[in-house]
Amino acid sequence: MDASAADIRTAGGPSRAVSIGIVIVAMSSFQLGAALAKQLFPLVGPQGAALLRIGLSAMILWGLTTPWRSRFNRSETQSLLVYGIALAALNSFFYLAVQRIPLGIAVAIDFIGPLAVAIGYSRRWLDGFWVILAACGIALLFPIGGSVAALDPIGVVYCLGSAAAWAVYILYGQKAGETVPSGRATAIGLGIASLLVLPFGVAEAGGMLLSWSVLPIGLLVAVLSSALPYNLEMVAMKRLPTRLFGVLMSLEPALGALFGWLILGEDLTLRQFIAIACVILASAGATLTASRVVPATDG
Repeated sequence: MDASAADIRTAGGPSRAVSIGIVIVAMSSFQLGAALAKQLFPLVGPQGAALLRIGLSAMILWGLTTPWRSRFNRSETQSLLVYGIALAALNSFFYLAVQRIPLGIAVAIDFIGPLAVAIGYSRRWLDGFWVILAACGIALLFPIGGSVAALDPIGVVYCLGSAAAWAVYILYGQKAGETVPSGRATAIGLGIASLLVLPFGVAEAGGMLLSWSVLPIGLLVAVLSSALPYNLEMVAMKRLPTRLFGVLMSLEPALGALFGWLILGEDLTLRQFIAIACVILASAGATLTASRVVPATDG
């Protein structure tokens, strides 16, 4: 979608508010699922957890949306293929990163992707201000001082790969969602991602993937981290301008730190509380001052 398409004006105030709420619910679900998934790492490793998450999510959504009944043109097929590749890379790189560095910091680095999308679609100085404020909050989430050296450099590289995949996911997820029903687009994307992650997950986890001590948690992670949030985000992508969607995602580092504290016992410092305040203020400000615009849809 180009910038002009993303800036088509409409009077749909209530639908925009609902879409913003959908994004927040999706992000909270994603971070809760990520915290639970990290607890699976000792049993199946990050790639095994990624396969459980993506594969079980794909099975759920394929059963609910019956995407095999759809027919797609060449442009739609290409968008769905890139969307699926982005999903595979996003999930795999993120779990590999979380294995090595704390969840809150991983999410902060990961946010470079949607932040780049937000900057790319900014057209007014006020948009730039909210992005800068969000960036300051993210910077505060990084450990400053002697502890910086403790960050695993390989984990940081994995985070950067996940960030790039996240940006592609936003752009091509919205493009696919313009013409393909939301649930079916998500199901197809997850199906493609599952095929790509399958050999790595099986190689790392083997028969543990089918263990009854793993499957219930894997199913919960799949629902919270993929089936629910990706479907919700696909719905929201069709109703929000790309720049607003990107800046709203600035809540991710705050939610990552929050669920890392609640589920994984990762303590929050005063600097992290300040960071959370910055990103929440940036998101709220962007929501309140954004133009009443939505991207063009297929009706």
